[in-house]
Amino acid sequence: MAKISPLMAIPGLVFAGFVGLALVGMFREDPNSLPSAREGQPAPPVVLDPFPGKEMFSDETLRDGNVKLVNYWASWCAPCRVEHPNLEALAKEGIPVYGINYKDQLANAEAFLDELGDPYAAIGRDEKGRMAIDWGLYGVPETYVVDGEGKIVLRFAGPLTQRVIEKTLRPAMEKAAGQ
Repeated sequence: MAKISPLMAIPGLVFAGFVGLALVGMFREDPNSLPSAREGQPAPPVVLDPFPGKEMFSDETLRDGNVKLVNYWASWCAPCRVEHPNLEALAKEGIPVYGINYKDQLANAEAFLDELGDPYAAIGRDEKGRMAIDWGLYGVPETYVVDGEGKIVLRFAGPLTQRVIEKTLRPAMEKAAGQ
């Protein structure tokens, strides 16, 4: 009678491990969300190039005692166009939105704001994308909810739609305001 090697169990164990990981991923609260290592931590330092003719913001701005949004965007980003009217509506409500123009040509970024409007309380440029690395940027658009002490409460990757604003953004802002 042939002897069965214990090594033959390895493929089955590897497969069971993959199935376990897939099940954990499928039954997460939101399987499409991207995890953020920055949530709950202070916002990284603000190191931006100026956007001509626009007010800049700084680390002190992020720690001014008020809840705010920090939005990474670019003129070449189609989803940024989709979310732009929603950013303008939030700004009209009195919610401070700070913009970071990401890896963009200045003339294109200016034309984007001239065409669609400027919802930003202040804005800067991250031409080389170095600040984006510190913030853990996945891609544009991305929006962060920052509490009054400069702590990141939420990172949302993707365009801000009405649904996202009501189901995700507003609850995070209320939580940040209540801290």
